[in-house]
Order: sequence, then structure tokens, then C-alpha cells
Amino acid sequence: MPELTFGGSEAAASEAAAAAVVEPAPVIVRGKLDRFGTAWGTGRRKTSVARVQVKAGSGKFLVNGRPMEQYFCVERDRQMIEAPLRATEKFGAVDIAVNVEGGGTTGQAGAIVLGIARALEAMNPSLHQTLGDNGFLTRDSRMVERKKYGYKKARRSFQFSKR
Repeated sequence: MPELTFGGSEAAASEAAAAAVVEPAPVIVRGKLDRFGTAWGTGRRKTSVARVQVKAGSGKFLVNGRPMEQYFCVERDRQMIEAPLRATEKFGAVDIAVNVEGGGTTGQAGAIVLGIARALEAMNPSLHQTLGDNGFLTRDSRMVERKKYGYKKARRSFQFSKR
């Protein structure tokens, strides 16, 4: 009596093994690298837009033509901006020039972080894993909720008087 098999032939088994080998997803680089070796990255956060230029250098950091320490007075914002550079060990090894507009200081700092991360990735695609694991390549999509009619703000009602 012939033996019953439920798995099919050897050809089906080799097909299953080939399907098990997963091709790595292509890395999408959102920054640009020009012919002079300067990397460009654009970051957005709330209503702020930052255009970041990164090139090999000595660690200069200009925001709208002013030193970063002068532009951002709050220490938390400065640490947030330096975080992608420290994670990739590029702090003090690259010169950064940023043009940022719109929003407040925290939104601008968040936009600069994303712009720096995208520019560093364009400069060296092998940094994608490090930047991605630390969350620097993720666009924060939270925006201000619009005000609705019949309400004082987005969700707050007008004061209610029972009598």
C-alpha cells in the first residue's frame, strides 16, 4: 500500500524554503547629497519647517545665522537637537547650518531633529538603523486640533449655568 504524504513533493518543499527567505525592504533615504559632499535634510513638526545642511567639519552649529546656544535658550531643546548627533557619534565632527521658520521653539527644535537625522542618513546610509531605532527618523504627526463652532476651544464648552 502506498504511503500518504500531506506536504506534497520535494519541489513544493523547496518553494516553501525559498518563500521563507525574506528580502530586506529597501531603505528610503529622504535626504539629499550634493556633489560637494553636503547633505540636505528637511524636517517638519507642527507648523515649523527646518531645512538642514550638514557637511564634514569642526562642529559649528548655526540656526538662522546665529549660534544654536543663542537661538535656543532652553537647555531641553538644545539636548533634543544634539541627540541624533550623539547617537551617531557625529557630535563635533560635522558643521550644521539650519534655516527654520514657523511655530514656536519646541516645534522648531523637533523639526531640526528630523532634518538632522535625514541629512545624516543621506550622508551615510548605514546610520539608518541607529537613527531609526532611536526614533529620529519618525515624523511626529500631531497637530493642533481645530476649534469647533458651538465650543469655546477645540473641546472645551462654554460655561454652563443651571439657574
